[in-house]
Amino acid sequence: MTDVEVRSDESEVDDVVDDAESVPAAKILVGIVEDHPLYRAAVERVLRASPDVEVGVVADSVARFAVGRQPAGSVVVLDLKLRGVRDAAAVMEVVGMGHRVLIVSAHAGQSEVLSAMAAGASGYLSKDVDGPEILRAVRQIAAGNSYVSPTLAAFVLNSTRQPQAGPRIVLSERERQVLALLAAGERDADIAEAMSISIRTVRSYLDRIRDKTGRRRRPELTRLAIQEGLGVRPGD
Repeated sequence: MTDVEVRSDESEVDDVVDDAESVPAAKILVGIVEDHPLYRAAVERVLRASPDVEVGVVADSVARFAVGRQPAGSVVVLDLKLRGVRDAAAVMEVVGMGHRVLIVSAHAGQSEVLSAMAAGASGYLSKDVDGPEILRAVRQIAAGNSYVSPTLAAFVLNSTRQPQAGPRIVLSERERQVLALLAAGERDADIAEAMSISIRTVRSYLDRIRDKTGRRRRPELTRLAIQEGLGVRPGD
């Protein structure tokens, strides 16, 4: 993993505290799942410096986070490239526990952002952001909103602004299931296992989806999944 640093010197901690316009009666419970020790410690330090945040379970994997049994309804700062469950599958697992997920990752390409959002993430930041932006994202997500850093927002905006020509595309229920799993970052073999069908059948469904939609590449299909509302959200 690329070494990165969340700046948290004395002047920035002051900025972090000042950035909380009002301290709510109940603090925001925030967990951290990050396998890079220095970055994990830096994020934890920034969160603890804020009077409106309570740090919950801090872990280096989704499995260890689950063992901590953090109460549902919290915000979880999640890296994507973890040991064990990772990428979109990690997002889906943490969302399935009832949490709102903020991705903070060194991997911030279009496919990573769209796959994570389709899998149920509420926000996405790259690891070059500073401490105050992480806190702004945490507060927005805790309030039930989404937050994507300005440098990445174009990916999400473009995915929701594709021109819709002609009648709405109609996909079968099985095609929608395949599309949702693909958008969540699953490989053909994983989709086959999840749906109890053969890899050949999965690829047949994908061919039908491509023929119906005219979209050939996986990022294009991920955008389609977002447009169709096939992402996973807490409580689904």
